[in-house]
Amino acid sequence: MKNIFIIGSKGIPSSYGGYETFVDKLTEYHQDEKNIKYHIACKGNENEEFEYHNARCFKVKVPNIGPAQAIYYDIVALSRCCKYIENNNIKNPIIYVLACRIGPFAAYFQRKIHKLNGQLYVNPDGHEFLRKKWSKPVRKYWKISEQLMVKYADLLICDSKNIEKYIQKEYKEYKPNTIFIAYGAETRKSLLEDNNEKLLKWYKEKKLDKKSYYLVVGRFVPENNYETMIREFMKSKSKKDFAIITNVSTKFLKELKKKTKFDEDSRIKFVGTVYNQELLMKIRENAYGYFHGHEVGGTNPSLLEALGSTNLNLLLDVGFNREVAEDGALYWTKEDNNLANLINYADILSDEKIKEIGNKAKKRIKAEYSWIYISNEYKNLFLER
Repeated sequence: MKNIFIIGSKGIPSSYGGYETFVDKLTEYHQDEKNIKYHIACKGNENEEFEYHNARCFKVKVPNIGPAQAIYYDIVALSRCCKYIENNNIKNPIIYVLACRIGPFAAYFQRKIHKLNGQLYVNPDGHEFLRKKWSKPVRKYWKISEQLMVKYADLLICDSKNIEKYIQKEYKEYKPNTIFIAYGAETRKSLLEDNNEKLLKWYKEKKLDKKSYYLVVGRFVPENNYETMIREFMKSKSKKDFAIITNVSTKFLKELKKKTKFDEDSRIKFVGTVYNQELLMKIRENAYGYFHGHEVGGTNPSLLEALGSTNLNLLLDVGFNREVAEDGALYWTKEDNNLANLINYADILSDEKIKEIGNKAKKRIKAEYSWIYISNEYKNLFLER
């Protein structure tokens, strides 16, 4: 029996974000595996335990200490893992840390884990130190923390080939031990029909219709290039709407309004959030096209979901996005008028051409990014160590 301890997600069950979905899917696809036992740290108000997908989940109570919460959470979760391993005499455990938040403590924990005959695995995530939402001192911390996590990890599991190349080049002095295993996506269609009551109600409320809108789903942060997408859409001749599903930050929204005057264009629609996964999948399927402007990070969950659901995807031309979609998408740059011209071109594509692009995207997701494929990759990795 191989014991795998995963820390760094906010916990399961959850529809919160990428790491949470990853842990949820990994435990779901491995719940009948007799040779693997998962131990999952979950953020909670009480220090209690419960079972989910046959995984042992333990809650970690975190005080309200602002941005330092995440660091505190990881440290306490790691300490609890080490104590549990010691108390239960667990042989050859693997502790898998998601993200590089606790670099200054990595050497200490690596020594502790090695004393327990365990190994420290790390998922380095994307370029967190480049995110514009962080202040300069915080970005500096992220970079130093990443460096130390890379230095002391026994294995770095990169969910993007570009991130793996970056780790190998940036930290070659440490001779990092890396492996590429991507993030996953569903390859099925939504369970909702086109005449579903929830779907029709949502369309009515948002004043949208099937195949009459371009869509984007993602975190509302500058590095996801909302400004470029909105500005270029406003320049385009498209008669379609641009529906933006996101959790709006008032400050950033005001900045965008001032810069783009999007409120003067009735096609631009901020439509709130959608937490019902079947409904969101259906909204993606029914979109005419999907925009993806992410340029910081590894394999992005919302990109995989779009490629698995929407036929026509218009992606920012960066290495991360090309690596995933290859020839199953159209690409744009931040150059003036580039995206506007691409939208005009996309608007007149034939149904056959759109279907052809969509089929290439779905084939790519099924072959390299389906959850069944990704979970098998992890199973092989964990059991061979």
